[in-house]
Amino acid sequence: MTEQKQPLLRARGVRKHFGNLQVLNGIDLDVYPSEVVVLLGPSGSGKSTFLRCVNHLEELDGGSITVDGELVGYTRRGGRVHELSDRAIAVQRRSIGMVFQQFNLFPHLTVLRNITESPIGVLGEPRARAVEHARELLARVGLADKADAYPRQLSGGQQQRVAIARALAMRPKLMLFDEPTSALDPELVGEVLATMRGLAADGLTMIVVTHEIGFAREAADRVVFMEGGVIVEQGTAREVLETPRNPRTRAFLSRFLDD
Repeated sequence: MTEQKQPLLRARGVRKHFGNLQVLNGIDLDVYPSEVVVLLGPSGSGKSTFLRCVNHLEELDGGSITVDGELVGYTRRGGRVHELSDRAIAVQRRSIGMVFQQFNLFPHLTVLRNITESPIGVLGEPRARAVEHARELLARVGLADKADAYPRQLSGGQQQRVAIARALAMRPKLMLFDEPTSALDPELVGEVLATMRGLAADGLTMIVVTHEIGFAREAADRVVFMEGGVIVEQGTAREVLETPRNPRTRAFLSRFLDD
C-alpha cells in the first residue's frame, strides 16, 4: 500500500435503502492510491451496492463519497448538498472505471471499436492515439491478436478481458470490479484473475467485489468483510483470511475452507 496519507477514495457514513430494506448502514472506508481492496461478504451484504454508489449509479441516502478530493454525484452550495446534473456526473465517471459481471460489449462493433468508442467520442482523443492505446491495452490483457474480432467470436473470459481493456482506455484513477468472474465458466476464471493480478502489480487502484479467496490472498493489500450493510472487519489479506477476529467473518470463510 502506498505511503501517501491522502486517500484516493473516502467514504463516510454511506447509507442506502431500497424501500424498507437498509442495504448500506453507515459505511466508512478509505482507499489509498495504488491500493487493492477486496470486498468479501455474503450475498445481500451491500458490496455491489457500495460499488454502484462509488460510481453514482445509485444515489446516496446519507453520507458522502469523494474520489481524489471531489464529491461524487453531488455538490455543496449554500450550505446544502445538491445532486449534480447527468452531464456533470458523466464527466466524473470518466475517472472511475467499472467492470461488471456481464461484459456489455457492443455486439456489432469489433473489439478495437469497442475499446476506442469512448476515448474518441467522450474524451475527444484523436483516432490514431485512441487506436494506439487500445492496441497497447489489448496486449496488456493478452488479446493483441483479437483487435478485429467481434464479441461473438470470443470466449466469455476473452470478452471480460476486452471489457477490462475498454474501462482502462478511459485512463481511470480508480477501477471497480463487481464480481467480474461470476458469469464465467470455471475454466475461464483464471485468465481474468491473471489479468487483474497484473493490473494490481502495475499499481492500479482497485476495489474488487469477489468470492475468489485465492485472488484476495494473492493480490489484495486489504480485505474488507461486509455483512448486513456494515463493515464487520478489515485488515491485511493475511489478517482477515488466516486469523479473522470476528465470528461472522470466520463463519463466512469456513465455507470456502471446507470446500
